[in-house]
Amino acid sequence: MFSLPTGQLGALPVMPVQAMTQQATRHARRVYVGGLPPTANEQSVATFFSHVMSAIGGNTAGPGDAVVNVYINHEKKFAFVEMRSVEEASNAMALDGIIFEGAPVKVRRPSDYNPSLAATLGPSQPNPNLNLAAVGLTPGSAGGLEGPDRIFVGGLPYYFTEGQIRELLESFGPLRGFDLVKDRETGNSKGYAFCVYQDLSVTDIACAALNGIKMGDKTLTVRRANQGVTQPKPEQESVLLHAQQQIALQCASGTHLQKLMLQPGTLATKVLCLTQVVSADELRDDEDYADILEDMRLECGKFGTLVNLVIPRPSPTGDPTPGVGKVFLEYADVESANKARQGLHGRRFGGNQVVAVFYPENRFSQGDYDG
Repeated sequence: MFSLPTGQLGALPVMPVQAMTQQATRHARRVYVGGLPPTANEQSVATFFSHVMSAIGGNTAGPGDAVVNVYINHEKKFAFVEMRSVEEASNAMALDGIIFEGAPVKVRRPSDYNPSLAATLGPSQPNPNLNLAAVGLTPGSAGGLEGPDRIFVGGLPYYFTEGQIRELLESFGPLRGFDLVKDRETGNSKGYAFCVYQDLSVTDIACAALNGIKMGDKTLTVRRANQGVTQPKPEQESVLLHAQQQIALQCASGTHLQKLMLQPGTLATKVLCLTQVVSADELRDDEDYADILEDMRLECGKFGTLVNLVIPRPSPTGDPTPGVGKVFLEYADVESANKARQGLHGRRFGGNQVVAVFYPENRFSQGDYDG
C-alpha cells in the first residue's frame, strides 16, 4: 500500500506510524454510498465524488482529489468511499440524495463509524457554508433528514418495528422524514433512528418529552442530531404537557405503545395493569380462579403493600366483560408499583411474556377496566 522510491531507506521507520495513523482514522474518513446503479464502477464513483466535493467547496486538505480509495459491492449496490481527511468525509455527508448517473444515492456513515472517537479527530458535521446549490442540492433535501432540526432517537429496543417507533414519534405531529438504521447484512434494527417533523417548532418539544423515557429494558436518548439536549420554550410547555398526556393515554389503551415503560414521576401511578398473564378460559372455573387470585396476591405482594387486586372474569352468559385477560394491581404507593413493574415486565408466565404498564388511578377507582 505504501511504496518507497529506491534509496529512501531512511524513511522506513516512519511508514508504520503513518500506516497506523491512517488505519486509526479510516472509520472517520470512509463514507457509505448506497443505491448505486449497476453501471457504477470504482473509477466512476471516485471521479464523481472528487468532482462534487470540489464543486461544493468541500475540499479542505489542499489541492488534488478528495477521494483516495473506493470499494464497490456490486451485488448489493453500495460502495465505501475513502476520503483524504476526516473533515472532508464529514463534508461529504451533506451529499446525501445527490443524483449519480440518473439515480439518487444514500450517503451515510459506515457501520464501524465511532462518533465519540471521531469527535477527537476532526469536525463531525458538514461545513454549514458548503455550496450545495452548485450540485443541485439544498440543506434538508435528502428526504427531509438533514439540517439542524434532524432528531437522533437512540436506545430503541431491537424488537420494535418501524411502525411502532413512528407511532410514538407521531404523537407530536406528522413526520417529514424517518430513517430506522438497520444492519446492512441482517436487516435488523441497530437500535437508533433519525427523524424530522413537518412542523419544525415541535422539534424541541419532542426531544424534551421523549428523552429519558423507558422502553422495555432500555432508556431513550432523544436530541437534535447535531447538538445536546435542549429545553422547550415557555410558550411550548402546554404543548409538551399535552403530548406527554397523549403518550400516557396511548400506553394505557392497549396499542403498540403499551410496551413503553415510562419514567416514575412522569406518568407512573399506584396502579399496574398486567397483560399476557391469564386467559378467559382459566378464569371460568371457581377453584382455578381462587388459585390464581392467591398466587397473584403472594407473588405481587413481594414488591410492596398490595391494596387491591382485581382480575375481571368472563360473564357466565357470554356477554362481553371489560378487562378480561388483564390483572390490575393497586399498591399503597407509586414506588411499590414501580418496583412491581420492573420485576414483572418481561417475565415468563405460562409460556407468555408479561407486559406491565401503569394504569390511570381515576379509571381504576371508577371500575373502568376497558383501557
